[in-house]
Amino acid sequence: MKSLNLLLILLLLLSLNTSVAQEKKVLIIDAGHGGTDLGAIGTNHIKEKDITLAIAKAMLVFNKELLDNKYDMYLTRYTDTLISLSHRTKLVKALQPDLFISVHCNHATNNRATGIEIYLHSKTSLQTENQKKSNGFALSMIEELTERLGYKSRGLKTANFQVLRESIHTSPAILVELGFLSNVDEANYLELKKNTNALALAILMSIKI
Repeated sequence: MKSLNLLLILLLLLSLNTSVAQEKKVLIIDAGHGGTDLGAIGTNHIKEKDITLAIAKAMLVFNKELLDNKYDMYLTRYTDTLISLSHRTKLVKALQPDLFISVHCNHATNNRATGIEIYLHSKTSLQTENQKKSNGFALSMIEELTERLGYKSRGLKTANFQVLRESIHTSPAILVELGFLSNVDEANYLELKKNTNALALAILMSIKI
């Protein structure tokens, strides 16, 4: 895996349509876990809750400083706070975003497991508009993360996660697992700020709305 360099950032920015005439799209970025809910713990003792918050906050900064506030972006938490899953999805229902992304890191008993996984809600038919859009966003994100950053893709999966189940009827919704903290290489990668910044930018650039 690798970090995005400045040249790549500039090339990506040139490819964006930043017309001010367009109505801003609304994004909600859900930094998984928080507070007393640590999430997974890495082989190097990093905490999932800290990584997800770092990525979400970096997306907020990049949207403002690099994309000139292209999106109306909201986080489900801005600090190391425990927010219930129901309160996270209440925000979705209140704001009715164009996309909800829940950010997580993975963990497995097999310490050789690597790569990214993106989840869609399992109980909703792919024929619904929000689910079809979710599928498109997920495929675009996998392409960006694998081609730009060298991640291994473990593909699209489905699950009945609460944040997806309670969001999908309101908006497109995906949950992304950004590598395994149980894997030494991926845990060490995610420990560095330049790499969480690269992930944040790659996720942002994968959004095509």
